[in-house]
Amino acid sequence: MNHFNTIGAFAQAAGNKPPEHPMFSILYGDKNDHWEGHVEFTADFYIIGFKQLQSGSMLYGKTKYDHDLGKMSFIKPRQYVTFKDIRLEEACCLILIHEDYLLGTPLHTEIKKYHYFDYDVNEALHLTPREEKTIWGLIRTMDKECRNNIDDYSKDIIISHLDILLKYAQRFYKRQFINREELSGATFTKFNNILSSYFENRENNDLGLPTVALLAQKLNLTPRYLSDLLKQETGKTALDLIHLYLISEAKNLLKEGQLNINEISFSLGFENPNYFSRLFKRTAGVSPHVFRQQNLN
Repeated sequence: MNHFNTIGAFAQAAGNKPPEHPMFSILYGDKNDHWEGHVEFTADFYIIGFKQLQSGSMLYGKTKYDHDLGKMSFIKPRQYVTFKDIRLEEACCLILIHEDYLLGTPLHTEIKKYHYFDYDVNEALHLTPREEKTIWGLIRTMDKECRNNIDDYSKDIIISHLDILLKYAQRFYKRQFINREELSGATFTKFNNILSSYFENRENNDLGLPTVALLAQKLNLTPRYLSDLLKQETGKTALDLIHLYLISEAKNLLKEGQLNINEISFSLGFENPNYFSRLFKRTAGVSPHVFRQQNLN
């Protein structure tokens, strides 16, 4: 597997000329360009792809990244990526931003807050024609600034346009979640089914409390992407929903009255009864003891 320390090395491997700037570059591809074979790599820079594939596939880790309709993809530094026989359907570009280019700018911190760089097992960003036009406008401005106007203001201008592009991507992903309720609804149903079966099959006896990471893995999603979908559908994160499920089960056991509070705690997978009691009180508003007394009376 290749690791690219520099944008120049990546550009050379992709058959492009050396970049105008060693820390920031935009590479273009034409319709029917072909990247043959099986290419695996990691890199020390962010990659923002703007493309439509005619054939081939892209993998993040070992999971296929859905490009069937999407146009934009986002890769963070040192993320494992695989290209397999890529053929382009239309003109495309790759924006390459070395992480050191962002040092000393607010974007160095801000870029880490955009969850779509972690969507390494899901899908590309879908764009409407108007959204495409917006993104292309920003790309051309950054490219022109990088190639023709290198001066004391160039980096600030490029950074400001990159910041706007990332904010637009955040807006477009938000729209994508809202417009595709059937996807998030299906995810919420699957999430609940998996959570229920986790306890029905007594997996908690061996694995302890269910985690967001475990449930996301079962759904073939990243934890952040799962939480974003559930937040859009229900208003609550994956962890919130796990806690609500646990407290609901605990309330049922408390009402049955067959187990004491410590036994209920351990039966659900809590290693520490005090943590169970704190979580119960924070979620239900009263302690397990008070809840049991209220319902027994």
